[in-house]
Amino acid sequence: MFVDKLIEEIRKKNNPTVVGLDPQIDYVPSFIREQMYNEYGKNLKGAAKAILSFNKSIIDAVWDIIPAVKPQLAYYEMYGLEGMEVFHKTCSYAKEKGLLVIADGKRNDIGSTAQAYSRAYLGRTPIDGEVNEAVFDIDALTINPFLGIDGIKPFINDCMDYGKGIFIIVKTSNKSSGQLQDILTMDGKSIYEVVAQYVEEWGRNVKGKYGYSSVGAVVGATYPNQAKILRRILKSAYILVPGYGAQGGTARDAAHSFNHDGLGAIVNASRSIICAYTSERWKGIYGENQFQEASRAEAIRMRDDINNALNASKG
Repeated sequence: MFVDKLIEEIRKKNNPTVVGLDPQIDYVPSFIREQMYNEYGKNLKGAAKAILSFNKSIIDAVWDIIPAVKPQLAYYEMYGLEGMEVFHKTCSYAKEKGLLVIADGKRNDIGSTAQAYSRAYLGRTPIDGEVNEAVFDIDALTINPFLGIDGIKPFINDCMDYGKGIFIIVKTSNKSSGQLQDILTMDGKSIYEVVAQYVEEWGRNVKGKYGYSSVGAVVGATYPNQAKILRRILKSAYILVPGYGAQGGTARDAAHSFNHDGLGAIVNASRSIICAYTSERWKGIYGENQFQEASRAEAIRMRDDINNALNASKG
């Protein structure tokens, strides 16, 4: 079951963080870009080859200290078919290194369309008769709940059948999230509270041996007060926490999504790790050709920052 694997990797590496692989071509060090442009041309293929090389280098730098990676599908779709091949190869490479892969696609629809999305990422695609093949075969996927249970059930079914996981959007980290998510219902509860109650209900039959469910939630680090409320509602859901680092969320903010057992959440950082070599903190120490060392240093710093915040919250 996905959530059990996640918890075991977090415990083994003492690290409740995930690295977001959200590459744009200008994030890639110039020497990698130039090499791939010279070989493949300054086009989508050349850009895709550069991004794949970059992704593999980041994974090589951090695989032994993190439990999971989270590629954001938009950053691969924007490079077309070449980009989706990079997504597939990136996921495969991460899994070869023993990492869990959480695809951030925020997928949703109803009926057979939701089922098709789920088959592509979590389940199996029927070919002919009893022949079914895995496509991207990642470990977990982010889901949009706006269509209700009709758009969620196919994903839950594949979680149960194939040991996968989903993270359902509850409260996102962006500034305008409150336009919809904070609207109060007739009984005085906000939309995000209502969605959280459904997430807890939808995940009751997908619980693992540690008491947590493979139907999780997305709760941004930039809204710590809301996270406190949601942690009380989401008693068994694992929470994926975006917004740490470049978006302004702190370790202390992220800590509100955890339970007293030190489990219950995993915190994502993307740009602050993959672009660490350009940051004020590290660029005076590591040059562009040492981008891997900078990413590893930032991943370790983040791990320690989150763990220190969790230890402080226990005291």
